[in-house]
Amino acid sequence: MKPALVRFVLATVALGFAAVAASAPPFPEPQSDDRILIVSPHPDDESLCCGGLIQRALANGAHVAIVWVTAGDAFELDALVTERHLRLKGAGMERLGHMRIAEALAAGEHYGLPRDALDVLGYPDRGLHGMLEAYRDLPYFSPYTRSDRVPYARVLSPGARNTGRNLERDLARVVNDFAPTLVLAAAPEDRHPDHAASGQFALRVMTRRGEADRMRYFVVHSGSRWPEPRGLHPNLPLTPPPVAPLRDWQSFELSDEEQQVKLAALELHRTQWEVMAHFLRAFVRRTELFSP
Repeated sequence: MKPALVRFVLATVALGFAAVAASAPPFPEPQSDDRILIVSPHPDDESLCCGGLIQRALANGAHVAIVWVTAGDAFELDALVTERHLRLKGAGMERLGHMRIAEALAAGEHYGLPRDALDVLGYPDRGLHGMLEAYRDLPYFSPYTRSDRVPYARVLSPGARNTGRNLERDLARVVNDFAPTLVLAAAPEDRHPDHAASGQFALRVMTRRGEADRMRYFVVHSGSRWPEPRGLHPNLPLTPPPVAPLRDWQSFELSDEEQQVKLAALELHRTQWEVMAHFLRAFVRRTELFSP
């Protein structure tokens, strides 16, 4: 296919997605009696998916809480930037996890959330998919932190074995304590295995409570060409992720001020900002998207 034709096809597809985004029904406005829990696979996902919704919910008097399932301690490019050398495994990756936990808490507090509404589980980055089944009862050994336990102190269960059962127990504890009316989690179609798995763990917990209908999904990773264009485009809507075209996406519109606060929260994830700012900025759009 000739390059000009390829560009035409891609432009046509992009226009089609933009039209779908423009016609998506609105996501319900948060109410004062809502209790919204965001299950964030890694530090920064809470803002990428939901930074605008967090602000509106708080402004409307709703309660919001965030739980980060991992500390994001397997992103070697991050560690290379922060550690400035190539010997990253073990202590270097654990130091990255400590940094990302601190960044996550700073971002949550930037939105105005109290510390007791911010929980970190600290289970192994890039290990969640295996912990759904193969490592449900057996401890998963992280090749990044070189540990089969949660190595952090500022987490819900310091020193807990890296098993799916322990993760599910901790997540259930957060849910039981907070009693959410709405849970926002990563969709099973999300192409990052940690994202898809974290959503599955959340679904298991909510299903046992008989409240699976309270879940709504988001996508952060849908392939290298989404969201497009990369960079900061606050006047554009977030188009539906190509990886999940059949979902009934609902659109939540952000004000200019909400976009600015969301951008500032993302900048607080400094380890990520240094290596992938163009990707992070691409989620500061006129809308955020959620699906039943």
